[in-house]
Amino acid sequence: MAATVTAPSSFPFHATGVDVLVADDDPASRRFLADGMGRLDARVVTCADGIEALALARDRAFDLLLLDCRMPGAGALQILSTLRSDARARSRHAIAVASSAEMAPSERSALLMAGFAEVLVKPCKLVDLQRLLGSLANHPAPPLDDQAGLLASGDPVTMQALRGLLRGELERLKDELANMDVDRIALAERLHRLRSSCGFCGAAMLSTETVALQEALAHASMDIAPSLQRFNRALDATLLALDA
Repeated sequence: MAATVTAPSSFPFHATGVDVLVADDDPASRRFLADGMGRLDARVVTCADGIEALALARDRAFDLLLLDCRMPGAGALQILSTLRSDARARSRHAIAVASSAEMAPSERSALLMAGFAEVLVKPCKLVDLQRLLGSLANHPAPPLDDQAGLLASGDPVTMQALRGLLRGELERLKDELANMDVDRIALAERLHRLRSSCGFCGAAMLSTETVALQEALAHASMDIAPSLQRFNRALDATLLALDA
């Protein structure tokens, strides 16, 4: 059963007004994550399986979804994919963080490419939750995540080379979007290739918006303008970060 958890804050950062869903089938992990978020003054709702997590995220507008990768019914990846494709889900555009006790570099990259803003490896500390809320709840994710890029590419030289290729790809895509009507089929194909490039380069912000735009394009009746605007903003931010 879902439960709301609150507790007095003992940290300098406060997440007052931030609604967080903690979904984890391990009771100890669920209690620690919920209590930790509560100590930061977040409003926390918990559940123990993927089906309930999906139902809660559809019915309530959460700011942050903290989803365990392996739960009965549905894991983090399945939950996020379903939410992003459901135009009526109230938490469709919520920031999503995946959590797991085991995490290979390739799995972390796949989760970031799928639209997760961060991956939390358990067991974690209260300071990790403080950093998570401070960076994700009140501030936009950075366009480039060097740690994710290094894990995916293997070394700094390869990462920088891949980022150079990504920059050229984004410049071409930006020009195409500015100079022609959007061909939904052609754009969907370009986005499929772009997701892979974002994963190897640690371009988490653009990866998230790429996934969201893909989901919008997949539904013929859906207006893609809002998703396209967010994608263009992420594209511009990523180009600026690549140039920095």
